[in-house]
Amino acid sequence: MASVFDLIVIGAGPGGYIAAIRAAQLGLKVACVDAWRNAQGGPAPGGTCTNVGCIPSKALLQSSEHFEQAGHAFAAHGIGLNGLSIDVPTMQQRKAQVVKQNNEGILYLFKKNKVTFFHGMASFKGGDADAGWQVGVSGGEAEQALVARQIIIATGSVPRSLPGLDFDEQRVLSNDGALAIGGVPKTLGVIGAGVIGLEMGSVWRRLGAQVTLLEAMPDFLAAADAQVAKEALKQFTKQGLAIHLGARITATKVLKNGVSVDWTDAKGEAQTLKVDRLIVSVGRKPNTEHLGAEAVGLKLDERGFIEVDGDCRTNLPGIWAVGDVVRGPMLAHKAEEEGVAVAERLAGQKPHVDFNTVPWVIYTAPEIAWVGQTEQQLKASGRAYKAGNFPFMANGRARALGDTTGFVKMLADAQTDEILGVHIIGPMASELIAEAAVAMEFKASSEDIARICHAHPTLSESLKEAALSVAGRTLNL
Repeated sequence: MASVFDLIVIGAGPGGYIAAIRAAQLGLKVACVDAWRNAQGGPAPGGTCTNVGCIPSKALLQSSEHFEQAGHAFAAHGIGLNGLSIDVPTMQQRKAQVVKQNNEGILYLFKKNKVTFFHGMASFKGGDADAGWQVGVSGGEAEQALVARQIIIATGSVPRSLPGLDFDEQRVLSNDGALAIGGVPKTLGVIGAGVIGLEMGSVWRRLGAQVTLLEAMPDFLAAADAQVAKEALKQFTKQGLAIHLGARITATKVLKNGVSVDWTDAKGEAQTLKVDRLIVSVGRKPNTEHLGAEAVGLKLDERGFIEVDGDCRTNLPGIWAVGDVVRGPMLAHKAEEEGVAVAERLAGQKPHVDFNTVPWVIYTAPEIAWVGQTEQQLKASGRAYKAGNFPFMANGRARALGDTTGFVKMLADAQTDEILGVHIIGPMASELIAEAAVAMEFKASSEDIARICHAHPTLSESLKEAALSVAGRTLNL
């Protein structure tokens, strides 16, 4: 006999587990199904973000940053070290512990909020909106049958491979393998200079690897503000990352002890790169292959994304989809907001998710973060704007930290002064961007930020100064 619920959430990544918890808080009887397994075969909720994405990558970035600081920055503080070394297995153990803590935290939250968790692969078996949608859960001792009139699909995404070059996670690595390297390779190649490529390249470059990134696009970080991207390219190149733009891969070959990549550069000249390990980070695709969409007639587009409207409704009544499996940016926090919004819609509320105020972050050093429109987007749309800039070099807290790289840039409407975009490259950009997102959500003007008292000395004063710069009246520059 099938277990009956008000709502079944398929996937326990950021969009799924948050949606399940919010729906349970609102009084629904909720089940959440997830197939991720830890090394012991037990449940590992949290999706790609917790298991092989956001969380473990930040753990390794933190470890590698400590190592680089100890080797290059501590001396300026009067701290001397002899015999500095890196124990990669210990670093990996710490990362695994951080992941485990997050997995266990989600299971605790399910229990606290009375969400029933099923560990296994979920797929549609039939049903309809009136009798309820039938979902089978496989992977355990016996397949379980669940039924609910409401379903939220939050199955996330998987890495996209290059044609003819499958991931073996030993020499050819996805984000999963890139996070699990057991020792520092002498040479590391990265195809794709996006978020994953830059973050993973930074980790292993700091630890001693010679890292080369091949990016097909002619422009570096094309999604970011051009001024920020230019500064980022300068800083990453200065650090030792070899970044080649306009690179076209022509052939790849897995060797006995590495990988060979044939490519042509921006001038059309043939090049060959031989590396010990190769990370392929050329994008991700929706994880809908095993969902059983055909069993119920769920509509997917030609790329495998689930088609939804602005409220995350699919073509089937009672079936919703959020996160990486639908349109919009593949960001954990975007998935969370959509998950909460759908749960609240099921309870009769009227929430709203504004994609224009979803922040973006790259956790390199310097960190890069932005929200809203870039200067090139405003120029292309013909919208009149004003720009303000403030360098961290002129910020007292940044000087005390010993990290004055980068700047804060604010863009505001030329007539109304409404903030249209904020772009940051520098220390703690990931934390500073929140103030900008809040301001934009409430349609604040640059003058609003300029007149708010910011604690001194803090990095956040740079946001205030950038706002003052929009009006041409910075106080510390």
